[in-house]
Amino acid sequence: MAADKAAPASAKLKIAGAWTGVLEVQLESWTLPMLREDVARRSGGSPDCIKLICGGGRLPRLHQTDLSRYNSSACETTPRAAADALALRHAGGSLPVEDFNLELENQSGQKVNFGSENDQRAVMMGLMLHENAKSLIKKQKFKDALDVLSIAEEAFSLCDSKIIEMIDNVPILQLDTVWCYFILRDISCLSMAGTRLAKCREGFQRSHGRDNSRFRLLQAGRPAELALYVRLELLEGVVAFYSGNQVESYKALSAAKSKFDQLQVPDEALSLLMSMGYKEREAKRALRMNGQEIQSSVDFLIEEQAKKARRHQENIQRQNEIMEQKRYGMTINRRSVNIRSLNDLASMG
Repeated sequence: MAADKAAPASAKLKIAGAWTGVLEVQLESWTLPMLREDVARRSGGSPDCIKLICGGGRLPRLHQTDLSRYNSSACETTPRAAADALALRHAGGSLPVEDFNLELENQSGQKVNFGSENDQRAVMMGLMLHENAKSLIKKQKFKDALDVLSIAEEAFSLCDSKIIEMIDNVPILQLDTVWCYFILRDISCLSMAGTRLAKCREGFQRSHGRDNSRFRLLQAGRPAELALYVRLELLEGVVAFYSGNQVESYKALSAAKSKFDQLQVPDEALSLLMSMGYKEREAKRALRMNGQEIQSSVDFLIEEQAKKARRHQENIQRQNEIMEQKRYGMTINRRSVNIRSLNDLASMG
């Protein structure tokens, strides 16, 4: 009796982006163009505007390239490898990743606790790559920025979703991605732009509350950064217009215009704050966050300076602890010495 033929190898691919989900593919028969077309269909966009990124690099468009060259763990390779490389630079490579002075806060100012070392690495890489993309956007290198934003999104996708939902970094990443589409006038990505903007608004509502209600409650009645919502509603208006929804387009663009007008700062108020020694950028932000009220803006600036001083002092203290840890070397488990435990033992004599 002839032996049964071996079943073709298959793999489950985790997709993150305009469409998020898991695809099961036959490694020997599926090609990258087939995968790109399938993802484009599920995203509602054109295959030409779909970028497949795995392991931190863009996958080629060659038709003969099958998926057997890649595996499901490859998507985690580059973010983790880059974080490891950064860890080697940190404190001479003698301290584990949890010794990074990396802290995230939610909208209430409370520190976000990372579930695991992998979550911390993923968020670390996502934040670093997002900052890199912002730098490219400032330099008007929008296509390069899109590639980096895609890799940053991949890094964030490796983190526990419950942690990501507590912060607004990922919604801002979605907004920056669609902003690049807008500046490049890439109409082929229209449907994906709508999906990303919907995710962005959902993320802002989760972290800021509807109509910024949660943000106002936690931040002494101050509104959230209006500039974010100006961009969001402007882009929502553009997408609605090209989708043929004139009513929604007018509504979104009118809302963006209203918020943009609120961002305009009177020259007299700005000059007064600058005469007190504040820089133009921080003075403008304070006035925008406090409804152009001088006294509230001054109080805000004093509060911000106090927070900055506290963070600076905490960073100095943490760096001193890291240097002290290096002096004592490593434990038998190849971990850095816990300074608090060491001090407790020393206090016992």
